[in-house]
Amino acid sequence: MREKMKIAIIGCGRFSPFFVPLFKADPVIEEVFVCDLIRERAEKFAKDFDVKIIDTYEEALASKEINAIAVFTQRYTHGQMVIRALKAGKHVYSAVPCAISVDEIREIEKLVRETRLTYSMGETGFYRAATCFCRKEFQKGTFGRFTYGEAQYNHDIRNMEMSFRSSGGEDWRKYAGIPPFFYPTHSTSMILSAMPGVYAKKVVSFGFRGSERTDIFGSSGQNDYDNPFSNESMLLELSNGGIVRINETRCIGWTAPETYITQFFGDQGGYEFSVARHSLSRWNPENDHKTIMTDVTAEIQPRSVSELIEKDYREALREIASGVGFYETAPVQPTERLPKEFEGIHNGHNGTHHFLIDDFCRAYETGKLSPTNIWAVARYNIPGLVAHQSALAGGVPMEVPDLGDPPADWEVLPWDKR
Repeated sequence: MREKMKIAIIGCGRFSPFFVPLFKADPVIEEVFVCDLIRERAEKFAKDFDVKIIDTYEEALASKEINAIAVFTQRYTHGQMVIRALKAGKHVYSAVPCAISVDEIREIEKLVRETRLTYSMGETGFYRAATCFCRKEFQKGTFGRFTYGEAQYNHDIRNMEMSFRSSGGEDWRKYAGIPPFFYPTHSTSMILSAMPGVYAKKVVSFGFRGSERTDIFGSSGQNDYDNPFSNESMLLELSNGGIVRINETRCIGWTAPETYITQFFGDQGGYEFSVARHSLSRWNPENDHKTIMTDVTAEIQPRSVSELIEKDYREALREIASGVGFYETAPVQPTERLPKEFEGIHNGHNGTHHFLIDDFCRAYETGKLSPTNIWAVARYNIPGLVAHQSALAGGVPMEVPDLGDPPADWEVLPWDKR
C-alpha cells in the first residue's frame, strides 16, 4: 500500500472551498495544505478548514513532505502548472479544463505515461446523472449503434462579469474572454464518456461574434486571446461513425440547467431531456415498428426535484432555473461506492464532487487509473481546441488528433463500484 497522501491545494478562490473538506475527509489523505498568491485567502482557508499554509507553488513543488498537488487556479494556467507538478514528481488533481493547447495536453500525457504518476481531472460532466444513465443504457445495448447526440454548457458570462472585474484584478480578461471551446469538457465528456473508447475524428465549427451587452468579447483585442466569439458550436464525426453537436455558450438568455445532454440516440433507442423531464425511447419492430416511450425522470432528477415536478410542474421550472437540485445526487448515480467519510459533506454540480475526489484518491491508493485519466480527458478537451481554429477559419473541417488509449498494462478503475 502506498504512503498516505499529503496534498497542497493551489488556489483559494471561489471553487476550491467545496473540495477542501472532501480532501480532508478522505481516508487516503493524511494532511492538506493550501496556497494562494493572495495571502489573506490562504489564511482564511487555514482558519475555516484547519489546514496548513504553504507560501508558494515553488515551495510546494520542492517539498519532500508534499506528494500531491491539486490545481484550482484560473483555467488558462492549468496545463503549465500540471506539467511542472508532474516534473517535480507529484501526483496531480486538476480542475477543468486539462489545458488550453494541444501541445500542453501531449506533454501531460507523455509525463504521466513515463512516470506513472496519478493524474485525474475533475470533470463533473462524467458523473452527472444524465451521463450515468446514458452510459448504463448504452452498455446494456438499449440504444443499439450510436447515431447522434447533443450536449451543451450554457453559462452566460454576463452573470459573472462583476465578479471577474472585482476579484481578477488586471488579469480578469484572461479568463473572462477565454474562447468557449478552450473549455469544452463539460459538454464533450457527457457524450463521449458514455461510450468508452470512442473519440472525435473530425470537427467543423462556427462562432457567434460577441454581443452588444458585454465588452469582454470582440475582434479588436478586447481580450487576451483576440477571441471574437462568445458562443461556439461544433459538429463532431466520431470514430464509431456517430455525429455529435456540442454548444459552448457564454452569451445566452438561459440560466439552468446549464450543463446537460439534450439527445442521445442509437438505431434502437434514445434518450431525450427538456428542462425537467427525461424520457427513454426503444424501437419495437414487433408492434408495427412503434417506439416504446418511458418517463425516466425519477431516475435522473434528484428526489426533491422529481417530487416537485409531480406536484407543480410550473413551479418546478422556476425552481430548476434558480438551481434547485444543484447539490443533490440522483438515484442513477452510484452513491453506494462512495466512502462513508463523505456522508454529510457539502456536494455540488449535480452531486458530482464526491465522486471526483474519491476517484483521484482511489487511483492514487491502488496505482490504477482514474476514470477521468489523461487519455480520457484528452478526448474531451482536444476537440474543442481544434474546433476554435475551425470557427476562426469560418467553418473549415479539421482533423482532430487522438492520443490513443491508456497503456494496456494500466487498469482503469470502474466508475460505478469500488
